[in-house]
Amino acid sequence: MAEGAPIIYLDPATVAEARRRGDDPRKLEECTKYLMTHIYGLLPGPPVPIAAARTHAACAAAASDGVDRISALPDAILRNIVSRLPVKDAARTAALSRRWRPLWRSTPLVLVDAHLFPRGRSFGVSASAPTRADTPGIVAAVSRILAAHPGPFRCVHLLCGFMGSYQAQLEHWLRFLAAKGVDDLILVNRPWPFEAALPAAILRISTLTRLYIGMWKFPDIAGLPTNTAFPNLRELGIYAVAMEKEGREVEFIVARSPVLETLNIQGGNTQVLRLRLEHRSLRCVQICSCCVENLAVVDAPCLERLVLYDSLSKDDSCVRVKIVHAPRLRLLGNLETGFHMLEIHDTFVSAGIRSSPSALFTSVKILGLNVNFGVRHDAQMLPNFLKCFPNAESLHVVV
Repeated sequence: MAEGAPIIYLDPATVAEARRRGDDPRKLEECTKYLMTHIYGLLPGPPVPIAAARTHAACAAAASDGVDRISALPDAILRNIVSRLPVKDAARTAALSRRWRPLWRSTPLVLVDAHLFPRGRSFGVSASAPTRADTPGIVAAVSRILAAHPGPFRCVHLLCGFMGSYQAQLEHWLRFLAAKGVDDLILVNRPWPFEAALPAAILRISTLTRLYIGMWKFPDIAGLPTNTAFPNLRELGIYAVAMEKEGREVEFIVARSPVLETLNIQGGNTQVLRLRLEHRSLRCVQICSCCVENLAVVDAPCLERLVLYDSLSKDDSCVRVKIVHAPRLRLLGNLETGFHMLEIHDTFVSAGIRSSPSALFTSVKILGLNVNFGVRHDAQMLPNFLKCFPNAESLHVVV
């Protein structure tokens, strides 16, 4: 980072503390920027990018004969159009005519805080990215929109704010969304103070079909009612979220999401993650750049893809991976022969031991392995791993 470049992510207290310890705050800023870039690159995009929405609006307005044919369309189609616009453009349609005035209030809207910035601004990591000074304006705009619209919301993506100092407003928003309904929610904090607490109100939004959270401290699940449920949740992403109960928070949501299909956990956890998966509808599980102690797939009859990438360990101990029942598993990777202790059914895979029928996994077609051939034990483990997957058709080996 250039010496004169502004510090965006770190709050003044963190900068002062780093300098007091004799550390360079710009190095911490650079690491935070790298992490945020990684998270933004993994998040699903909004339904309609800003440029595309403006292009479509301009084309719609450019009727060659001056006849307004769009307004003659049925209400259901017009509401569909409004629901695909950024929230500012959707609100502006109320000024077109009496025909359009009631439509935006009866339409599930798209609320993306990146759409609230002037043209040319972005929520990423470029020079025009939001700063702390932008957060009060974002908070005020989001509060006005949530108060003005009766809901439900098609999607809400809030990625631009430094929300550590706005916990009360955030909890108010989440209560609004729980009451009004939202299908798709992405909530990422721009960090420092790091690990700002995420309000437990987010776990009361029962209408969610997709939820991604990033750069938060997971809310305490101890006081939540036992009937907490996410009956429609199909996709769950947890990015750089601090958890105090070794992954029990993840199990809490998964157990209460009967139709969940995709679970994605990405790095940033400083504590050890112990995860037990027993779910009837999960199809894809990805756990990347996490500090994992053990992962047990106990009963996952629909699981097709299990991806472990860049597993970490606090004390360099092995990561235990146990697969008991996953009859549809077709893709498994990337197992590290010297780091992952593989247990299939009730049989451990180890060097020098002949594979038994109970240690075979015949459904896997694509297998990814990381092998350090410079370490004798790691190289010796490779044949034992391969014997467990006799029907593998595609093998990816990283050395």
